[in-house]
Amino acid sequence: MKTEEKIIGVTFPVPKWFLDRILEGGKTVFVKPSTLRVQSGMKVVFYASREGQAWLGEGEVESVERFTNVEEIIRKYGDELFLTPKELKQYEKERERWHSRGKRPRSWMVLKLKNVRKYPKPVKPPRFIAVSGRYVKEKEYREILRNSMV
Repeated sequence: MKTEEKIIGVTFPVPKWFLDRILEGGKTVFVKPSTLRVQSGMKVVFYASREGQAWLGEGEVESVERFTNVEEIIRKYGDELFLTPKELKQYEKERERWHSRGKRPRSWMVLKLKNVRKYPKPVKPPRFIAVSGRYVKEKEYREILRNSMV
């Protein structure tokens, strides 16, 4: 009988210039349309999309909230957000264009992070990471950590 490997986190592609705000700039609130089930205690392994295309660091999920309105997110988290209010509103506008007709838009997932750290060395993933993100299992996470050491 095969034991199911435990999911310990998630990974999402984020343009590097935004990731730097989390990994180096001290921003602790990550916002994304909700695609995966994320819980407190899980890891978020950040993948630099576009330039770099590698895992650059991680954070631990302190709390998860869902919102339908970006104004509420901005009011509640303000300067802790990794996006400026203007960028978040722009993201919302772009997102409205992606909706397929008749489908209700996904809620916004707001992850408050703690223990954020940049990896000593970027780690190239073995396969492409879609915009929606994906789960990270224990074995893969251990491999990421091992490969991130200098």
